[in-house]
Amino acid sequence: MPTRPPPSLQPLDALWQPPVLISVLLVGECLASVLALAPGASGNRWVYFGLASLLIQWISLLTLLTLYLFRGRLSLRPPQQLAWTAMGLLLVNTWLVLAVARFTLGPDWPLAEDGWDGLALRFTGIVLAVALLGLATFQNHWQARQLAIRTKQAELEALQARIRPHFLFNTLNTGAALVHQRPEAVEQLLLDLSDLFRAALAGPHEIPLQDELDLARRYLEIEGLRFRERLQVAWKLPRSLPDVTVPALTIQPLVENAIRHGIERLPKGGTIEVAVTTSDARVIVRISNPVPGSGRDARPGHNVGLNAAQERVEALTRGKGSVTTSREGDLYVATVRLPVNGH
Repeated sequence: MPTRPPPSLQPLDALWQPPVLISVLLVGECLASVLALAPGASGNRWVYFGLASLLIQWISLLTLLTLYLFRGRLSLRPPQQLAWTAMGLLLVNTWLVLAVARFTLGPDWPLAEDGWDGLALRFTGIVLAVALLGLATFQNHWQARQLAIRTKQAELEALQARIRPHFLFNTLNTGAALVHQRPEAVEQLLLDLSDLFRAALAGPHEIPLQDELDLARRYLEIEGLRFRERLQVAWKLPRSLPDVTVPALTIQPLVENAIRHGIERLPKGGTIEVAVTTSDARVIVRISNPVPGSGRDARPGHNVGLNAAQERVEALTRGKGSVTTSREGDLYVATVRLPVNGH
């Protein structure tokens, strides 16, 4: 049974974006202008332009509406088959609009000087030409998009590969230090480590926000064994989280940065705060940590974790989400903004 591709990979999604809808309307007006200015058009060319524009816009909007109504079934089809289906719907809607115009207006329609059959043939030829051009454009666009997605995934995997060794070595060293003193803690450490690496090895994908926060909690529990009283964690979560998905391992790299470039460099440690606020349109996750003072310990760290989180959020939310950082007094704050499903 075919499975639905993730939202960021559905070809139909591009059709519902305002720039695409505006482009469809403008192309329709341009085509109506060409028809009105073409040699052989009789009568008032402004009237000809208005009537041609009316027909073309009805055909275009009706086709977009049909694709939207059947988007659930159509999204299961391969992209090339979907393109040919859209071309067929465009032809069917062309004939449907012409049939309604003929039934409503009879022989008095100014565009049908050579009869309704001639008008239908002319519009069919125009639609076929435009559709074939659109099909070629779509094929080139889709191939370029797939190549960009594969490139982005390769970049994400490269960033992941740079993150994992540091965390793995620290965790194994912590386990080795505790194996004789607290064997039960080592067992829980290995279970938490297994969950984290299972999520990392799965590659770029989306999980519920609650699961992502649980992964971050497991990471902090592992680091808590290493830092003990030097690491305090404050969780500020709402009673219930919205039904929102998040790129896997988005929060964990930011928490790791908070430890590596904050807690780890402070002799007395400090508190990492993870706060989540929600609204109808978005979820905001803030990770804050104290920063060392000026001097040797204030050197900037590598931005691998931050870059990975930014790439994940931008790639898997199609630019609707963001990751930003700021300095607020003695705190360093990383903010993740995620769109609620449907916004």
